[in-house]
Amino acid sequence: MTIEDRDNAYLVTHALAKDTLSRIRDVETEQVSFRKGLVKLGRICGYEIIDGRMETEYVEIETPLEPTMGERVRGLDDVVIINVLRAATPFVEGLLKAFPRARQGVISASRDEEAGRDEDGSFPITVDYVKLPEIHEEDTVIVADPMLATGSTMCTVLDHVIEDAAAEPENLIVLSAVSAPEGLLRVDEAVPQADLLTVSIDDHLDDDGFIVPGLGDAGDRAFRTT
Repeated sequence: MTIEDRDNAYLVTHALAKDTLSRIRDVETEQVSFRKGLVKLGRICGYEIIDGRMETEYVEIETPLEPTMGERVRGLDDVVIINVLRAATPFVEGLLKAFPRARQGVISASRDEEAGRDEDGSFPITVDYVKLPEIHEEDTVIVADPMLATGSTMCTVLDHVIEDAAAEPENLIVLSAVSAPEGLLRVDEAVPQADLLTVSIDDHLDDDGFIVPGLGDAGDRAFRTT
């Protein structure tokens, strides 16, 4: 198992995940390689979720020679992936390689950086668009955003997901590439039923609420908007 329990979060420790994250952190990594890296990281994390959070069942199969017993993953048709626009788009593309039949939702949410951080360290959040599939109790819901900084955006997104759900899903997973301790704590306190899964728990947030060492603005780097 390459998922480790780290108090209020779970850490993906797969060697390829760490290698890929190190490559996209590099300031010299240009747009195409950065996007491909996020896709690859999403795929690896998807496989880790399958291995660490989903069960298998024995089934009888007929090979060209004789019947035998095999194992199949349960619940692959009961996966919902929520794309937190826009930075999560390549990340979700990778997840879909692991969960090709997943139902998808989209939430466009962003923090108001001009307003500055509140006294508790959070940002005001603007939600421009929400489109979610119906969520059932047998579902595994993965809310993907490569950066979990203050946790302000994620808490707002999770409020929409929980409010919109027809039932509490079997698994609610918050997936990020890099996270700040402050954000993990905020989301864990606000939504304790969610499992927080990340490839790296970074050192801290700077005064502007950016993850240090981080990887820069994932949206800008992926879509070349700077």
